[in-house]
Amino acid sequence: MKKVKVAIIGAGSGGLSARREIQKKTDDYVVIDGGTLGTTCARVGCMPSKVLIQVAEDFNRRKKYEEEGISGGGELSINSSKVMTHVRKLRDRFVRGVIGGMDSWGESNFIAEYAKFIDANTLQVGDQKIYAEKIIIATGSTPVVPAMFQEFKEHLITTDNFFELEHLPQSVAVLGLGVIGIELGQALHRLGVETVGIARREIVSGVSDPKLREYVNRKFSEEMTLSFNGVESVEKVGDKLKIVSGDKEFLVEKILLTAGRSTNWNSLGIECLNLTTSNRGVPEYNPQTFQLKDHKHIFLAGDNTGEKQVLHEASDEGRIAGYNCVNELQAFKLRTPLVVTFSDPNIAFVGQMYKELVDAKTEFEIGEVSFEGQGRSIVKLKEIGMLRVYGCKKTGTLLGAELMAPDGEHLAHLLSWVISQNLTVNQVLAMPFYHPVIEEGLRTALRDLREKVEEKQPALEIFPVED
Repeated sequence: MKKVKVAIIGAGSGGLSARREIQKKTDDYVVIDGGTLGTTCARVGCMPSKVLIQVAEDFNRRKKYEEEGISGGGELSINSSKVMTHVRKLRDRFVRGVIGGMDSWGESNFIAEYAKFIDANTLQVGDQKIYAEKIIIATGSTPVVPAMFQEFKEHLITTDNFFELEHLPQSVAVLGLGVIGIELGQALHRLGVETVGIARREIVSGVSDPKLREYVNRKFSEEMTLSFNGVESVEKVGDKLKIVSGDKEFLVEKILLTAGRSTNWNSLGIECLNLTTSNRGVPEYNPQTFQLKDHKHIFLAGDNTGEKQVLHEASDEGRIAGYNCVNELQAFKLRTPLVVTFSDPNIAFVGQMYKELVDAKTEFEIGEVSFEGQGRSIVKLKEIGMLRVYGCKKTGTLLGAELMAPDGEHLAHLLSWVISQNLTVNQVLAMPFYHPVIEEGLRTALRDLREKVEEKQPALEIFPVED
């Protein structure tokens, strides 16, 4: 039996980040993964999807050319086969970067097999058993395929196989309008695919602020077909599928399933560990140490937590778990929440969301700005968007924001930084804002918030020199 100090199950973003922390202290570790390498993000997630989205945005821009005095935009066309070849070309580049980073340690510390628990410290890995003093579970997630669609597999596309398409379908129903659903749905629509987006609730991309939610739903509904009545039935009609949603019927060539991802636990044999699990089936763990409640030597990282299934969160979780495997156990403060949907305009959440503040009975005020009529938005011919920023009613400290805005990914980062520093609305307004930029919209929202909080306003936003 092979014995190691640490065994990492999974070579995705969480597992690889954990390995980097562990290697700082010891080479007595193994990384175990019998699947396709390259991480979910690089292979089938954030990176290839952004390539497709960029192509869609570039093509969609042609609609503004005539207004700008640029002729010929109407003659542009899409070759979907070449589009998907381009997406895979860049996808493969990102994957090579990840796999190339394994060259220095892969031969000595990597095992290309699946792992299964025999007991709390022992793993069956291929034909060998491995005893590990500490274990990190970072086995990722898999797209959810609802039972009602199982019999139509030849028509189904998941995010795990979407980027292998040789060409885009002529028509598609996108089931699930979360982050991935609205990103890919809008991109497909803009690339000329007849697209309908279907969800069970009137929520796009997880927006919780009711005023912003209504605005987002309306704006996307103006651009593409959406139904918030879920799927009542699906049946095969010729070589297509007929989907009934509410009082409408849609005939489509393919279904793109974006109804979430389930954590990969089934193959690990964790039944022998007798773990206490949450109502979502995830073992209970400490979110500051990522240590399991029932087995202190086992840690989670990445999509296995069932929370915030995005790369930067998985990387942080992996680093914390890895650190705690080879150092004295320490609880870490997590970074300010930051989620960006790369739709056009971007949708983003920063810090505490509206629903979280309401549920916690927090006394807060809201500053708001519309990007319709905002200077830089006019110049860019992108007058769509709304920002809602939340501040403590008494102190003026910024708490969070939800937004849909041109270049919203950058606004979200600025907000996450100032929220992380516990800055007040007056302190942020004292910072420089250039003209004309999208960030001026943020300043307008902050000025609106300042009028509503109890924090005393300075005579000028520019702070006077102290004696």
